[in-house]
Amino acid sequence: MPEDSRAEDQPCYVISVAARMVGVHAQTLRYYERAGLLSPSRSRGRIRLYSQSEIERLRQIQRLINDLGVNLAGAEVILRLTERLQQREAEMEELRRELQRLRNRMLPEARE
Repeated sequence: MPEDSRAEDQPCYVISVAARMVGVHAQTLRYYERAGLLSPSRSRGRIRLYSQSEIERLRQIQRLINDLGVNLAGAEVILRLTERLQQREAEMEELRRELQRLRNRMLPEARE
């Protein structure tokens, strides 16, 4: 895993900071968590901690709701479908690389 993605996933923002970064009230983040759109990490003291990737997810939720007029249920469906699509694209890319490796291995044999 690239170092940048690990840094993106490190929980470091408390709920008040995360809410301020996205321009919503902290209660909105709690609501999104109850709705299943977010799952922030928790400190030993049970304080919610948000990572940079969760901040980006929050911004995406806000864009869907505020800019596109999607309701919360629709935003959840869109986010889940987007995640599944990204997973499938990563799987396809890995299969392409494996196919190319196999082709490269077979090509020298075909020339003989």
